[in-house]
Amino acid sequence: MSALFQPLPLRSLTLKNRIGVSPMCEYSAVDGVPNDWHFVHLGSRAVGGAGLVLTEATAVEPEGRISPADTGIYNDEQVSAWAKIVGFIEEHGSVAGIQLAHAGRKASTAAPWKGGKLAPHSEGGWEEIYAPSPLRFAEGYGDPIELDRAGIQRVIDAFTEGARRSLVAGFKVVEIHGAHGYLVHQFLSPLSNQRTDEYGGTLENRMRFALEASAAVREVWPDELPVLFRISASDWAEGGWDVEQSVELCRRLKDLGIDLIDVSSGGAVPHAKIEIGPGYQVPFAERIRKESGMATGAVGMITEPAQAEEIVSSGKADMVFLARELLRDPYWPRRAAKELGASIEAPKQYARAW
Repeated sequence: MSALFQPLPLRSLTLKNRIGVSPMCEYSAVDGVPNDWHFVHLGSRAVGGAGLVLTEATAVEPEGRISPADTGIYNDEQVSAWAKIVGFIEEHGSVAGIQLAHAGRKASTAAPWKGGKLAPHSEGGWEEIYAPSPLRFAEGYGDPIELDRAGIQRVIDAFTEGARRSLVAGFKVVEIHGAHGYLVHQFLSPLSNQRTDEYGGTLENRMRFALEASAAVREVWPDELPVLFRISASDWAEGGWDVEQSVELCRRLKDLGIDLIDVSSGGAVPHAKIEIGPGYQVPFAERIRKESGMATGAVGMITEPAQAEEIVSSGKADMVFLARELLRDPYWPRRAAKELGASIEAPKQYARAW
């Protein structure tokens, strides 16, 4: 019996399989409002059979968007648009999750096909971007304003309000984005956090913002529904955030009631030297799972059904998240089920094909 297609209980929810759709920015929203592109992009992965469908990094305040074309969850219009998408995902047997995010010093950038650097005002960019310390990410990015204590509380409140709005939209899972060099990760990494107050310096202090934001979200999210946390387990750079610190953070997140760690890596600095290869981030998920006692999801060049099956069946992770492979093939879960001898229900409209 395939381990990949065994149900995964998370509090009162049960994912029908161990396959998740990773958050993938589409750079296609207007004023933070998801549209038909997002409906088709996310809805087709639900039809494709994934157990959990996560949105792209969805900003909790306008200044927290990666680009002017990113989605948000900070007003009622966005809630209504998300609700339509959530309804379709659930109609087709998947669980809908939202990734709450703040880009920090990597905000106000253009879409990748427009160069990916600082977006001009004429294309919707904004001047005020925020970070733990006034350190630019790289040449061509904005100069961030150091968040003061009032600003830190404002952002935590925005995460809290984003979670409340997500619940109204119908989401059953919320994931806090603490990876890829965005704001939560910026506080964690000593390469981006040079503060000398209680939010910088020691590991305890650098974890403080992540833990406070997570506790605030967990407090307003229903007890019966799960909260996930996405982590970059390593900066892949000397003197940066690493897997040992990640394990300690995950232990603390477990104590707060976080249910699963979505384990990625990188993104903090442009000079990172990442050793890329099939399943290259899986060892991070395995170690965090073993040493922290947290359930984990593995990511990173997972492309073949047998590869995903081995990750789950051997206990390296509790589930896998796919991104690019699901862009290439939205129906990958159905192909995987066929190859692994598992059964997966198809929509009646497609039943003849499966």
